[in-house]
Amino acid sequence: MGSSSSKPEATAPQTWKAPGSAGLSTELVQHLQSSPETDASRLQAIELEIQSRVAAELKRLRDQESEALRAAKAKLAEAAPADSESDSSKTSYTVSKEIQALQQKLQERRKIRSQLPESLENARSEVVRCLRENDRRPLDCWKEVEAFKEEVRRLEKGWVEKVVS
Repeated sequence: MGSSSSKPEATAPQTWKAPGSAGLSTELVQHLQSSPETDASRLQAIELEIQSRVAAELKRLRDQESEALRAAKAKLAEAAPADSESDSSKTSYTVSKEIQALQQKLQERRKIRSQLPESLENARSEVVRCLRENDRRPLDCWKEVEAFKEEVRRLEKGWVEKVVS
């Protein structure tokens, strides 16, 4: 039982030989067999080609972006002297005058808000009252909210008509 080995004897690797021609010339077959290029080297060459194309495209895009940036900076530089002259001519006195003018405009806006019609104020106060009473259930105030919206619509419509005419 143990006298024969379970492994077959080491023989030369088997090669398949076709009984007939595969339709390839012997020169082509010999060239392919003698070629040092393998699948791995072919893939590596393709990868290097792709990388070089990507690098060239990235360089082109960077150049294009830098040119666009240069053009934008030039445009800003042309516009900046006019702005810097007006900014440098402002003194603290003129700036304080502008601030006072803006404060007066704000005061006028507050006056406009205080001149709301009584019907709108009543609708607003009803919404506030309802929301305070129903702080856990704000959806119960839908009637008051709709009445407020209707008053606002009416007021806006009157304002538009006044502005248009």
